[in-house]
Amino acid sequence: MWELARRPRWIAALVLCLAIAGGFAALGQWQLSRSIDAGVPVDETTETPVPLGELAEPQKPLSTTEAGRIVTIEGTLLPDEYVTLSGRLHEGTPGYWVVGHLLADDSAADSPSAGASLAVALGWAATEEDAASAISQLERDAPDSFRGRYLPTEAPQEDDFENGEQNSLSTAALVNQWGTPPTTVYAGYLVTDAAPAGLDQIDAPAPSTEVTVNWLNIFYSVEWAVFAGFAVFLWFRLVKDAWEREQEELAEEQHVN
Repeated sequence: MWELARRPRWIAALVLCLAIAGGFAALGQWQLSRSIDAGVPVDETTETPVPLGELAEPQKPLSTTEAGRIVTIEGTLLPDEYVTLSGRLHEGTPGYWVVGHLLADDSAADSPSAGASLAVALGWAATEEDAASAISQLERDAPDSFRGRYLPTEAPQEDDFENGEQNSLSTAALVNQWGTPPTTVYAGYLVTDAAPAGLDQIDAPAPSTEVTVNWLNIFYSVEWAVFAGFAVFLWFRLVKDAWEREQEELAEEQHVN
């Protein structure tokens, strides 16, 4: 059979099958490389504080490069515009977030962020009474400089307004609740890294660095490997079939003679 395989016709067929198999193998390798999705490593740039006005612009969607960054901002927490969010977890315990309406410092009048509104998650309280007490103290003495992690807005449909509950920090929902209509609004919200008196700091970890496996891509890479093997097997099968036909013809000729 191998004498038949060394004929130019079958050598050319082998080269073609090997080229096809090589293409399938390359596709399998590419698919396998896409099967592992690694989180973006937390680097020095991500954790280095940057003024929010330099990182993002109001009225524009939050980009992946902006989300999760440590930022700083100065401004005024508007009185009587604090919101309490229920059902927020802190070390596994449900409680309340106190969220303020920050008006960015407009000292730089030519800046796009001048006078922009920003939702600020100031801290966590175990009870609604503790949250109300902290708000009362903030009304009397609120900070004017903030630092924390800038995060994407949450979905408003998670709230149960019919039962008087609000548990998601949705910028769109807060705009309709704030008594002072904002002119421009940041798309995300800020979680401060220093809680005011009476509140606990909200946990806002750095962006995830977990590695996840995409099993569907692994399945596809196995499929490409099977296809590559089948291309070589097909050549072998064709050669063997041709050899068997020649043997049958030779046997018939000998029988006739």
